[in-house]
This record gives sequence, structure tokens and C-alpha cells, in this order.
Amino acid sequence: MNHLKTNLAQIVSFPLVALAAAQFSFGGEGFTIEETPSGLTVNYDGELVTNYVIDQGNKPYLYPLIGPTGVPMTRAYPMEKVEGEQYDHPHHRSIYFGHQNVGGFDTWLELRSGTERDYDKERLDRFKKKLGRTIHRSFKKVDANEKRALIVTTNDYLGSGGEPLMSDERTIVIRKTNSKVIVDFDIEFIASYGDIEIGDIKDAGLSVRIPSYMALKEGNGGSIINSEGIRDGDTWSKRAAWVDYHGPLEGKHVGIAILNHPSSFRHPTPWHVRDYGLFTANPFGFNSLDESREDKTFTLADGTRFLMRHRIIFHKGDEKQAKIAEAFESYAKQ
Repeated sequence: MNHLKTNLAQIVSFPLVALAAAQFSFGGEGFTIEETPSGLTVNYDGELVTNYVIDQGNKPYLYPLIGPTGVPMTRAYPMEKVEGEQYDHPHHRSIYFGHQNVGGFDTWLELRSGTERDYDKERLDRFKKKLGRTIHRSFKKVDANEKRALIVTTNDYLGSGGEPLMSDERTIVIRKTNSKVIVDFDIEFIASYGDIEIGDIKDAGLSVRIPSYMALKEGNGGSIINSEGIRDGDTWSKRAAWVDYHGPLEGKHVGIAILNHPSSFRHPTPWHVRDYGLFTANPFGFNSLDESREDKTFTLADGTRFLMRHRIIFHKGDEKQAKIAEAFESYAKQ
């Protein structure tokens, strides 16, 4: 079954979307969701929107994300190599959550992050001993209709020896307008296997790796702005209700905004947003992002939980044309 229709086959060549017939499907006109051996495929009116991938790397992720102009709005690497893209940080898988210190284990990096570095055997062995995984356990709910696609998943965080650390439940809701693709991404973290220490660490949070051409450092007109009016490189580590990263892509000016809901853990979140294209909402990074702030390492007590809530908006134009400030006000009331 070929889920890439019209000219999308030329835009992105993703092997997971050309698999055998789906085991189940939901929806009719508007959004549909189909199961594949690697997870789920989300379409809108028969056209690809994204895949939820559960069997690649060491964590689930969304890839690609087809934006409102019909082109992918996340970097293809490491899932694919596309000419002109940056080939750094192979753990930056499109749209994902990772954390470099959950009970002492790292679900941000993956094995390829170590093997592609010039590590000697001893250092590589130490790296592997710290490497954890986020494993998909189940699809709790999958549903689609003309207005939205809904995916609810459960996941386990494991140490390098397979020991369970904690779990999460993710609720992903995808909507589409003529000028935006909107992804609500909620993650509830649960201490399902006893007390668990969660570190104050720079590399952690909900991430989007933006297309290389849009990155600030590429000098093609990319720009970053946050809800406080802070711009570009100065947005790194600052706390804000939202951040927008916009620039040219395939002949159009487009942007990606991540909104941090007021009910989300440690709102307003600090931002690990980089000029080369990493875009992360990181409520775990306080002292690690700014030494003037206190260390926010904490222990999640057995049976307790906390919630991260974000809305990712893939939009046409810059943050003003997309009315991101107004979009946050609306989101905050929900």
C-alpha cells in the first residue's frame, strides 16, 4: 500500500510508509490512521501527515511532519540522508521526547550517538552502560475523524540492562487548517516501578529538529523569537510561554511554534533552542542551562506522576502572520 500520493513521493522517500496492508484503520473523510509494522501512519484526505514510529532508534518519534505548504517540516536525518541537510546528532529524530538522566540512564542519546564518535573501547563501553531506552508498550486509544487524529500510547523507560525505571502515557492530537498543522503533545510521567530520580540536565525535553535550511546559523533568513520578545541566540536557556522558529523552506516562509501550557510541569519552561536547528522545551534544565539557577534534580515518588503539555504549530509565515501570541492565549484557556 502506498500512502504517499501526488508529488509527496518526490518530497520524501520514507520506507516505513510503503509497507504491506494495514492491520487496522480508523477514520473516513479528513483524518485516517493506519497501523503498520513500525507503528501508525496518519493521513489527511489520503495525503501523509506523519508517522508515529515505535521500532527505530531507542525511543518513539513522529516523522516526517508534512506542513501546511505540503513539504516536510522536520529534518530527515538520521532516518534518511537528504542532500543539503546537516548530518549531526543522529539522536535528534524529528519530533521526540528524551531525557539524559532518568535514574542514571540516558534516553536522549542512542547507540549511534556513541558509535559515530571517536571513542576508544573503554569509553564506548561506559557510554553503553548509561544508555537507556523508551519502549512502546501499547496503543491505548487510536481514533480519527474529519476534524482530528488521536493517538494515546503507553511507554516504559528502561535502563541498559532492561530494568524498568518509570512509564509514561502520551496523548497526541493532530489537527489541520489551510495555514497550520497543529500537534497537541501531552506526556504524563508515572513512577510505576518505585521512586525514580530525574536529573537537572541540558539534554532533555520535547524536541523538534527543524529543517536544516531554516536554521539560524545557516544564514538563509531563519529567526527565533519567544513570548518575551527575546530573539535568536539569546532565547537559549530563557524561560518563556512559547518560542517560534521560522524561516524560508522550499520557496515559502514557514515556522514552527511550541507553546507551553500554563498547567504544564514547571511552566514557563526553559528552552534548549539552538542556532543549528535543535528546538527543545526543557522543564528539567535549570542549573544545567544557567548556573545562576538552582539545581532542580528531584525524586518522583512511587505511584506519583506529573504532566508536560505542549502544542506544536507548523504554520505559514512568521510568528506575527501566524498569530502565535493569540494562539497561545486560546491554548492557555483550554
